[in-house]
Amino acid sequence: MKKLTLDSGLRLLAQQNFKQVHTACIEAIKVDVKNPVAYFLLGVIASEHGNHDKAVELYTTAESFDANEPYYPAYLAKTLSTLRKQNDARIAAGRATAIVGDNAYLLDTIAVVYSRAGFHEDAIPLFKRAIALVHDQANMHYNLGASAQFIGDFGLALDSYNAALQLDPSFYRAWASLVYLGKQSANDNSLPTLIKLFKQNDSNSDAKLQLGHAIAKTYEDLGDHEQSISWLLRAKEGKRTELRYDRLSGAETFREAKGTTQGDNHQSQNAATQDSPIFVVGLPRTGTTLVDRILSSHSRVTSAGELNVFAELIKGESGTLSNLILDAETLRDAQRNDLSHTGREYIERTRELARGKPFLLDKMPLNFFYAGLIHRALPNARIIALRRGAMDSCLSNFRQLFSTQYSFYNYTFDLDDVAWFYQRFDNLMAHWRSSLPSDRFTEVHYEDIVFDQENQTHRLLDFCGLDWEEACMNFHENEAPVSTASSVQVRQPLYSGSIDRWKKYGDKVNDLRAALGVLSEG
Repeated sequence: MKKLTLDSGLRLLAQQNFKQVHTACIEAIKVDVKNPVAYFLLGVIASEHGNHDKAVELYTTAESFDANEPYYPAYLAKTLSTLRKQNDARIAAGRATAIVGDNAYLLDTIAVVYSRAGFHEDAIPLFKRAIALVHDQANMHYNLGASAQFIGDFGLALDSYNAALQLDPSFYRAWASLVYLGKQSANDNSLPTLIKLFKQNDSNSDAKLQLGHAIAKTYEDLGDHEQSISWLLRAKEGKRTELRYDRLSGAETFREAKGTTQGDNHQSQNAATQDSPIFVVGLPRTGTTLVDRILSSHSRVTSAGELNVFAELIKGESGTLSNLILDAETLRDAQRNDLSHTGREYIERTRELARGKPFLLDKMPLNFFYAGLIHRALPNARIIALRRGAMDSCLSNFRQLFSTQYSFYNYTFDLDDVAWFYQRFDNLMAHWRSSLPSDRFTEVHYEDIVFDQENQTHRLLDFCGLDWEEACMNFHENEAPVSTASSVQVRQPLYSGSIDRWKKYGDKVNDLRAALGVLSEG
């Protein structure tokens, strides 16, 4: 390289010329120790090789030497988002937004960061600006559609997904999103195209997962539940092999979670004890978003969506070396820690997400592993655990298309693993029920909310220390964004059609019933 420039360096990195760029960066730093381009490009190399913490350090250094280059805070925001540090990512994205200009690629990058942080109202204008500058990028239209769906603008979502498919008819993520946006019918469905694409992507496990789920959802909409579950099994086959759930490690994690109630408790020293965040936890697809919408319809509550903040704090304050945020080793270490700092830091990191309201709601389902630690760090927090019939819980987890980027949900690729996981979840809930104060931890059954909405809403509000507001009964009118798979359903009034859904699958679920044993009767 004659001269190290940002553009030439990025072009070479796009061609995977990592060694050449790395050498040029080191030479540039020897000449000028404050060369921002060199630090930035080294950050890109670190990120490309999975060393995201180092990338954050290098991007931060680059920005400190040149605060007017939008690439630096934009890439910093993107990497922080990858590390699930969404609040820090959003702050960096704000700096990038102020100086980004008309760079469509960076506009889209920053918007994705906002979207992942749950700030879709900030993301959508940037997506639109990017598309106005560059019309032919299918992924940009798809990203706009996803954010539009989360805020309930289903018309814009539909148009955006269709625009993406016009540009790239093989865009399997857009096909899957389009199918999940509305109910498919005998006269209006895309089965021939979806099945054709599924066969064409035989060696692509990600495509088969997305397309197979879309096919399964279509068959379910058409009332053919046995075909639906057959397609789910086909869809998950590749990922089931690639990302096999580790039951040994899982059992140890559940076991160590129980031990977290036995650690030293320094509540009297905790300055955060007057703060009252609400944690809604439980298995995914069992009503957590429904309760989130009911409570966040209250004038004093803001939902921050599915935050990973508490888990990140526990991991950050542990001395463990594993690359997993949630594992037995980290939970074991946390048993010995004074969590007063964790509570204060959690409140500080989420304060702005509360948007001026006194109650912040954190709806990360897998926080059920942390209930004991949450109570120790935030003794005044309310923890609401969602329960649902075992068979429906297991099938809803199996039917859901989760992100494969993280290992949290690897149990959902196999029905036997789902049943195994549910049994341990049920046992852990019994432990929390017996070991945590009843005014800080409670269980709510999805079926009870559906059939007795008003009384259960009263119960939820009373538990959280909130006065009655009629708006909580009309949760489907709540206009706040929903960054989960329930974004369509929770904008509709309650219905009972999903209760005992498992009975529609016939003999296909016999093995699941056998694996659950007596729990399948509940």
